[in-house]
Amino acid sequence: MKYLYARTKNQPNMRASKSIHLFLIAICTTFIFSCKEKSQKEENLQTVEVKAEVEEKTKIKLADSIAMHAQATLLANVASAIQKGGTEYAVDFCNTQAISLTDSIADLYTVTIQRITNKPRNPNNYLATAQDSLVWDKMLQHTQEKGKLPTGFLEADAGEYYYYKPIAMGMPTCVKCHGGTEDINPRTREILQQRYPTDKATGYKTGDFRGMWKIKMKSL
Repeated sequence: MKYLYARTKNQPNMRASKSIHLFLIAICTTFIFSCKEKSQKEENLQTVEVKAEVEEKTKIKLADSIAMHAQATLLANVASAIQKGGTEYAVDFCNTQAISLTDSIADLYTVTIQRITNKPRNPNNYLATAQDSLVWDKMLQHTQEKGKLPTGFLEADAGEYYYYKPIAMGMPTCVKCHGGTEDINPRTREILQQRYPTDKATGYKTGDFRGMWKIKMKSL
């Protein structure tokens, strides 16, 4: 009887102990699954970030190569025009052929290509958007801090991407049309005034930051 009484008396404690045990198991199980879920979310986030980084680098590489293609094509054609008929002929060439040249390259890559600046020769090439102006300032700041122009900047807006690459006065012949009064011969100045009455693209020297290529592309 004493044994039965002791056993009966201890049953509530045993039940309580069992309940606590089950409760602890539930907590541990929840914690384990929570940790697994958190780990999976972190892993997924890292995957998304890596993919985004790879996509950004791909865009930059592609856009930079397009800008370099456009720059090389334009410079080669302008140099050929100068050789053929001097800077006077080159001014007419740029006035009538430069846009069609860049448009043909844009069609090749299915992008939009512009040349923009704060001192345009053609008023259609002026910094048109707030983003254009912000990137222009960023180019200047980078040049002041680093002592050289940046390679370029990629910007995103409403599902579209814009790559900006600086244009410098890279060749001595550039000053014959974009330099100071003493660099541009009188006949060339006269033609510039006729073709571009609002021309602001003068006063530069070799190496100066003069403009930017703007490559607009959609998401890859």
